[in-house]
Amino acid sequence: MRFFSTRSREQVDLLHAVMQGLAADGGLFVPEELPRFTPEDFRGETLAEITAELLAPFFRGSALEAALPAICTEALDFPVPLRTLVEGELCVLELFHGPTAAFKDVGARFLAALMERALPLDEGDARPLTILVATSGDTGGAVAAAFHGRRGIRVGVLFPKGQVSARQQHQLTCWGGNVRAFEVAGSFDDCQALVKAAFTDPALGRTHRLSAANSINLGRLLPQSGYHAAASLWHYRAHGTAAGSIVPTGNLGNGLSCLWAQAMGLPIREVVLAVNANRTIPDYLATGQWEPRASRPTLASAMDVGNPSNMERLLHLLPDFAALRSTVEAYPVDDAAIREEIAAGVARFGEVWCPHTATGFWAYDHLPAARRAGRPWIVSATAHPAKFEAIVEPIIGRTVPLPTALAQLLTRPVASIALEPRLEALTYELDRWA
Repeated sequence: MRFFSTRSREQVDLLHAVMQGLAADGGLFVPEELPRFTPEDFRGETLAEITAELLAPFFRGSALEAALPAICTEALDFPVPLRTLVEGELCVLELFHGPTAAFKDVGARFLAALMERALPLDEGDARPLTILVATSGDTGGAVAAAFHGRRGIRVGVLFPKGQVSARQQHQLTCWGGNVRAFEVAGSFDDCQALVKAAFTDPALGRTHRLSAANSINLGRLLPQSGYHAAASLWHYRAHGTAAGSIVPTGNLGNGLSCLWAQAMGLPIREVVLAVNANRTIPDYLATGQWEPRASRPTLASAMDVGNPSNMERLLHLLPDFAALRSTVEAYPVDDAAIREEIAAGVARFGEVWCPHTATGFWAYDHLPAARRAGRPWIVSATAHPAKFEAIVEPIIGRTVPLPTALAQLLTRPVASIALEPRLEALTYELDRWA
């Protein structure tokens, strides 16, 4: 399969798309076509098995085709349970049982396993691979954990100063070795703009071999489609019906990966996106006018994105606005509603949601009653609430126990580098690192 930029017809193979991260023209790589499946095409039962079957057409003909099952087995070695909350009506897909307690462990670990195998295949470039990742919270920690200690690869994590939780920041800054954390004096959008500027700067590209590991990179999105596919199949096999999916999303990577799974024929009845007070996506769906804006800090900090990169991919998937509006729905959820939903989760289900997951359950609660009764839904739970204890614990009135992996990370020493949001400042730090 070939892949091309959302901004031109520049075509590359899978390895180039993943290792390059961003297209030379600043666009995002998309597959030339999405394969089509039926539920009966899948024989696997585990997340790793289903993901390998789903991604086989994308890897066909590439140098890593034979390695795909091993990549999936290595990367997806933690539980991703689909749990029933209301029989026949509501399930939660728990995506936070990985090493950094967030859904982004899935894509980051897949990408790391893929890239480590891909590096020896490119013998013409001896430079280390430098991965730059802009993060609004969870991505950077997952990428740092996934790539830490891998040979020939170094990771620069850019995060906005004062706009991530204390435990998130610890996860971003506790690694050392081949991972460095840059504390940017700006917003997530400033971090993302820096990464994009670095990728499109010719001089920097001649000096450093750059790639991306956030949802800009195709290698992050493809495995995320895997867990949406798996959840839909598990539900379909158990009940014989297609469930709708409610997906908290910020940069639109998680939402787009679900829409890709739906477009590939998986039994996903409909897709609803939940965003925080950064309303760029729902405002576009309401007006047809795309108006990126500065991001606003919210309780759901990992979703604080005012200019979601993956909108380019969504518009490639659904270029007709009428078709887009009939396929995608988005609910904005403000901080007051997030607090209410966290409290409601304990009262109704005995469950504690992180602020991001709470946006998904708020969206479910505010669907018209006719769309909920007898129509099953799956809400994606994107992070463990212990990562946001300063927000969650005062609402529920008790301590949230730490997952073992997260508790171990919080004992590690931390270090970060202050960075102004200018390409010259980032270039200086990368040159010093060389």
